[in-house]
Amino acid sequence: MTAPAVHFDDTKARRNAVILAIAQALYGAVTTALVVTAGLVGSQLSSDPAWATMPMSMMIIGTATTTFPISLMMKRVGRRVGFVSCALAGAVGGLVGTYAIFERSFGLFLLGAFLLGIYQASASYYRFAAADTASPAFRPKAISWVMTGGIAAALFGTLMVMGTVDLFSPVTFAGTWAAMAGLSVLGAVLLLAIDIPHKDDIAKPTGRPLGVIARQPRYIVAALTAMIAYGIMVLVMTATPVAMLGCGFSVQDSSWVIQWHALAMFVPSFFTGSLIARFGAEKISALGMVLLVAAAVAGLMGIRFENFAVGLILLGLGWNFGFIGGTTLLTTTYESAERNKAQGLNDFLVFGTTALTSLSAGKLLAWFGWDAVNYAVFPMVLLGLVMIGWLMTHRASPKPA
Repeated sequence: MTAPAVHFDDTKARRNAVILAIAQALYGAVTTALVVTAGLVGSQLSSDPAWATMPMSMMIIGTATTTFPISLMMKRVGRRVGFVSCALAGAVGGLVGTYAIFERSFGLFLLGAFLLGIYQASASYYRFAAADTASPAFRPKAISWVMTGGIAAALFGTLMVMGTVDLFSPVTFAGTWAAMAGLSVLGAVLLLAIDIPHKDDIAKPTGRPLGVIARQPRYIVAALTAMIAYGIMVLVMTATPVAMLGCGFSVQDSSWVIQWHALAMFVPSFFTGSLIARFGAEKISALGMVLLVAAAVAGLMGIRFENFAVGLILLGLGWNFGFIGGTTLLTTTYESAERNKAQGLNDFLVFGTTALTSLSAGKLLAWFGWDAVNYAVFPMVLLGLVMIGWLMTHRASPKPA
């Protein structure tokens, strides 16, 4: 059966990409604040230091367990309804977290982080939503445009933490989580303006079985690349604020490092799409893997402020090239009717991986130290480079007669 023709509208795609970039900025500010505060609040509320990073892990568990259901929900009700409802879930999470800090309840704080994970699960589809109506030529740029929203998030998110950390003094960080709830509400209002048609989505053919899609070499490498890039980034980033506090640095010091890290994650998005269009997603993804190794090396060279700063900047750059490269590669593996299940499985794998690495971060740091966190990067990157090389060789090999 011939696949139905897909109508591309780059004018609409550009408008949606701008709206989604702003939504990404609001969501990113919330997650930046969570990254800076989650481990520190966890260390205050938990009796065991090994569980200090559990709140960050709960956010990612919330993402991993809801990303596929959210994809199926958006297939039924559309991108707009799905995005708005999940942003409101994030607002509830911010309020629950605020209350938990006042009550010094570790369990309630974990619940608030989990609800913010639902917000992250939906926000992970912003980049795919930008590509929904884009032509193949504009698609890498549309994805990159959305990711540039993280620049504003990096600047505003850390400044928000510094300005709200003692807002409800002497209850530290409660003001920050209240502000996170407010930004989530703003994001929900903004997302009402996106225009991505979804009529007849349920009636349309669903395309190939998911197993057939997922067995494609390009799909395997695309998903694995995104899993490794995101997993490594979360592993090192989650451990960094707690490690810096243990080395005598202040909350403000770790906030600056996280800000530079977030900027490095998203500033390259201005040109990542163009680089992918010119050199190919595989080569840019491989460059991302190399930068992740460089980040680990910087972390192993010492525990001075500049080691943390340089390492986290390289970590952000590596994530950008690896994750956007993998995302772009993934969009070439499915037809329009297959996008929800293909994207849903990909993001389930990505955030399942990050849930494991975030849980591992606290344990590695508490039991073996900061060096162990960095050493864990090497085997994952090696696997990524081998698989990318395999795909490039597979594509270059002549087909049998």
